[in-house]
Amino acid sequence: MLSNLKTVQITLSWLLAISFVIGILILPQYVFAEDLDDEDPPQDLVLKGDGKCTVCHDENSDNPILAIGKTKHETIADHRTPTCTSCHGEGSSHEDSPDRALMPERTFGKKSLNPVEERNGACLACHQGGKRMHWAGSLHANRDIACTACHQIHTEQDKVRNRITQAEVCFDCHKELRTLINRPSRHPIREGKVICSDCHNPHGSAGPSNMVRDSVNETCYSCHMEKRGPFVYNHPPVQENCAICHNPHGTTAPNLLRSRSPFLCQECHEPNTHQGSSGTLTGAYARNTLARGCANCHTQVHGSNNPQNIRNESMFQR
Repeated sequence: MLSNLKTVQITLSWLLAISFVIGILILPQYVFAEDLDDEDPPQDLVLKGDGKCTVCHDENSDNPILAIGKTKHETIADHRTPTCTSCHGEGSSHEDSPDRALMPERTFGKKSLNPVEERNGACLACHQGGKRMHWAGSLHANRDIACTACHQIHTEQDKVRNRITQAEVCFDCHKELRTLINRPSRHPIREGKVICSDCHNPHGSAGPSNMVRDSVNETCYSCHMEKRGPFVYNHPPVQENCAICHNPHGTTAPNLLRSRSPFLCQECHEPNTHQGSSGTLTGAYARNTLARGCANCHTQVHGSNNPQNIRNESMFQR
């Protein structure tokens, strides 16, 4: 009986010893691995918490993203600076799926399955107010234009924010205007001295045609202030809308006029006296067709303040 009891004690002692040795050899490996996971998470390269994204998405991937570090979205000192998940969602399903087959919660490419309103909402979470205060209900918003249709986020130079390349972005949709800026009479758009956003606010405005001011005239006066007046004698079309006579995107007539005088003037000044008379090469009405036509005499078509001759004033002459 005693011998059997000793045998059992020896066996238990050996089992405990073996278990202890196994614990010493195996458990530290798991603990050490867990410590590594806790102490060495993926390193952030650009944005806070982007380590789990940049493990796969770097400059060598199909969709390089690190150039965002050269934009305002990388300003670390600004508390508004977003992270990857601020725009794309947490993306745990994308991260955990085999071969990353599942897309992130929110994508912004042309093949995105997310509604435009949801994609724009990610941008509007930060970019609201100021020049974007009229976005809701604007022409582009009502036509489901995504912010990323114009803006490039993961790039050092956003083409639509560059004065030389901005027009090309706009022409992707507004194709009819591409030919106009290449006409003889035009604004210096190709040279980058005047760009689309100098006159238009693509995010919406209180004025017509997304003008940056409340009217077409007020927008034009921001550069052509000498035409603002007030004048003693005003020309009604000038007060109403500059675009009645001018096409700001470009024309074949001088001074951005929609057509040459006297034909442009005769659209309103009909049918009596010489205003409606056809131009001739000889005779009393030859001046209607030579050089500037009507403006040979009526030089102050935008308005006049000359107090010398009342008749000249009413006729917009010097």
